[in-house]
Amino acid sequence: MTNEAFARIKIDQLLKDADWKLTDGRSVRYEYPLDDDGKADYVLFDRLGRALAVLEAKSTSVNLSSGEAQGQRYADQLDVSLIFLSNGEEVWFRDKGEDAHFRRVETIFSQDDLARRKAARDIRRNPLGIPIDTRIAGGGGRVHQTTCIDTVCREVVAGRRKMLVEMATGTGKTRTAAALLKRLFEANWATRALFVVDRNTLAMQTEDVFAEHLAHLPCYRVPRTGRRFQDEKRVTIVTLQTLVNEYAKYSSGYFDLIIIDECHRSIYGKWRRALDHFDGIKIGLTATPCVMRDAPGIDEEDRAAIRDTLRFFEVDRPTYSYTMTEAISDGHLVPYEIYRAMTACTAATEGFSVARGDIDWDALDDSTRTELKALFAESDPLLVDPTALERKFTVPERNRAMVREFREVLENGYVGPNGVRRAPDWGKTIVFAVTKRHAETLARMLDEAFADKKPTPATRYADFVVSGLGPEDTVDGAAKIKRFKKEPFPQILVSVNMLDTGFDCPEVRNLVLARFTHSSILYHQMRGRGTRQSPGKDRFTMFDFTGVTLRHNDDDLPHDGGVVVIHKPMPPKDQPRRLLTLDVHDEIDSSTREWVTVDETGRAFMDVDEARAEALGAAFETWLDDQGFNTDQLRLLHLVKEQIKANVADLLLFESWRFDAPPLSMNGGFERARAVFGREAELERVLVNMNNAVFGIGSSGATQGSDAPHPGKPIN
Repeated sequence: MTNEAFARIKIDQLLKDADWKLTDGRSVRYEYPLDDDGKADYVLFDRLGRALAVLEAKSTSVNLSSGEAQGQRYADQLDVSLIFLSNGEEVWFRDKGEDAHFRRVETIFSQDDLARRKAARDIRRNPLGIPIDTRIAGGGGRVHQTTCIDTVCREVVAGRRKMLVEMATGTGKTRTAAALLKRLFEANWATRALFVVDRNTLAMQTEDVFAEHLAHLPCYRVPRTGRRFQDEKRVTIVTLQTLVNEYAKYSSGYFDLIIIDECHRSIYGKWRRALDHFDGIKIGLTATPCVMRDAPGIDEEDRAAIRDTLRFFEVDRPTYSYTMTEAISDGHLVPYEIYRAMTACTAATEGFSVARGDIDWDALDDSTRTELKALFAESDPLLVDPTALERKFTVPERNRAMVREFREVLENGYVGPNGVRRAPDWGKTIVFAVTKRHAETLARMLDEAFADKKPTPATRYADFVVSGLGPEDTVDGAAKIKRFKKEPFPQILVSVNMLDTGFDCPEVRNLVLARFTHSSILYHQMRGRGTRQSPGKDRFTMFDFTGVTLRHNDDDLPHDGGVVVIHKPMPPKDQPRRLLTLDVHDEIDSSTREWVTVDETGRAFMDVDEARAEALGAAFETWLDDQGFNTDQLRLLHLVKEQIKANVADLLLFESWRFDAPPLSMNGGFERARAVFGREAELERVLVNMNNAVFGIGSSGATQGSDAPHPGKPIN
C-alpha cells in the first residue's frame, strides 16, 4: 500500500468523524473527473448534489503545502471556493475568495457546516456598511461602544481572525458584543456564533441580555455537560467547563464566530484545546489591563496571563481598549474614593508580632495547627507576614476592629488633619473576604454591628456567599445574590470568589477590601464592582483594611475628584526573633468556580456526579493537551473520555477490559485499541499515565495480561 493510499484510509475516517456519508454516491465522490482530464481526489457535495469543496489528499511523506496548487486548480475548474488538504493526520483549509493562505483546522467540516459557509459567503456584505443598532449599543453618548464595533469590523474585513477587546467593567461589554453579533449576522459574516463564559451566573446574565436585545436571533444557554448543542439556534452561550467536555462532538466548522468573555482566564491548557477546535473568528473580551506585562513588581501569574492572552490573539496590545480612567472621565462610570484604615498588624509591613494566645486555634486545619505548635515551641511570639492574614490563621480582634471602623466611618465620616470631613454613602456594600470561615465571621460581626438598622431580629443585614472547592461553596449562593440585588436586605454581602468578577449591581456604594491580593488583574476586577452608575450615585468608596490599594499604586491613578484618606497606626516596636511567611498566593482558579451548578429554572443546586463528570473531563483534556497523539489515538481517547464521564458515579479507574464491553467493543475492542497504540505495552503506559492524571492514581495492571477483571465484566 502506498503512502497516499494509506493516507486516504485515514482521510475516509476523518470524513466519517465529520458525519459525511461515504457510500451514498452523492455526498463524497472520489477521483472526480475534471475538464482537463485530471481527477480531484475528493469532491464534497451538498444534499442537492451541488459541489461545496475540494479535498486534496497527500501522503505523509510530503509537506501538505505541495498540494496547494492542485487544490486551487481543481477548485477553479469546479467553481468552488472551499479547499481542504489532508494527509490523514493534519487538515488544512482555505476559502480562496477570502484567505491568502491555508490554515490548519482540527477537522474536516461537516456537510451542513460547509453548506452554511458557502451560502453565507455568496451573499456576504461589508459589515461597515450596516448601521449599528444604537438601541443596543452606542446610545446615551457611549461612543466607545460604536467605536469598538467599527474597529473590530474593520479588522474582520481586513482578514484578521483573532481580536482582543479591553473594556473596563461597567462600560457595556455584553451589550457591545450583542450589537456586534447583530451586525455580523446581518452582513452574513456569521451564521452560528458561540459565546463563552467561565461560570453559570454569567451565562444566565448573558442569556438575559441577548434575549432582550437580540430577539430576532435565536439564542440559548447550554445548561450543563451532556446536552447537545441546538443546531437550529444562532447563538450558543456556554461555560468553559461545559465546552471542554463537549467540543469534540462537533466539526471545526460548527461555529464561525466565537466570543470569549473574560478571555484572560480562558486560553490555557484544557480551555485552549476546546477554543482552538473551532475554525471561527475569535474575539476576546476582558476588563483587565492587557499591556502591563513589563511593569516592575507585577505578579508573575498576572504577567503570564497577559503574555499568554496577547499570544493567543496574536497581538502585542488590544485591538481596542477603553480603560476605567477614560470611562470615568467620559462620565460613563462613577469615580471612587479610598478610605484606608489598617490595624497595627496589617500596617506592619516588615512583619507583625503574634503570640500563642493571639491565635484562634479552632480555626486552623490539622496540618497548620501542627506546624504552628512546632514553631511556637521554638519562639513565642513569632513575626508574621501581614499579607498572609486569614489564610492559615486568624486574629479575631483584627476582624472586630475592621467592623467597628466601617460602622464608625459610615455613621460619622472621617475628619482629616486639614479639618475637612469626608463621609461615604450608606447603601449596598460588598465585602471581599479570604476564606469561608473568614466570610462567615465577618458576616456575623457585621450583622451584630448593624442590628439597630434591621427591621426585625431575624432579618440578615449581612450575609455571605462562597465559591471555592465544592464542599466549601454556598449552595444557595444564587438566591442570596438575587436577594442582595433585588431586595432591601441584606445590605452587606461578604464574598469569597463569587462577586469579584462578572457581578453587576449598580446600587453598590461601598467595597470593603478585607482580603489582600498580589494580583493586579484580580484587584482591577474587585474594584470594578462599584463603578456602575445608578440614580443618585455619584461615587463609591473603597475601604482598604489590608493595604491592597498601596500594593497596586492606586493613590497615583486619576479618580476624577476622588479623595484618598489614610488612617495608619504605627507598626509594633517589638522585634521577635523569627519571620514566618505563610501562604500568600491569592489568585483565583477558574476551573473550580462551576461546582455550583444551575438548572433550567435558575435554581442553584449541587449535583455531585455532574460536578465530578465536568472535573474529570477537564482533567482529561489537560492531560491530553501535553501528549502529542495522532488522529486515530485521539479518536479512541475521546471515546474513553465519554465512557469515564458516563460512568462517573462508580468509576475510580479506567481498565483495559472496558474496551471489550459495549459501547467501546463496537469500535473494535481491545485488539483495536492495542493496534492504535502499536503494542500492548504502549497501551498500558498510556492508561497508567491517563489514570494518574485524571483520577490521581496509577493503573496497576491496566491491560488484559494483568490481574484486572476479565473482559466480560459489565460496565458500572
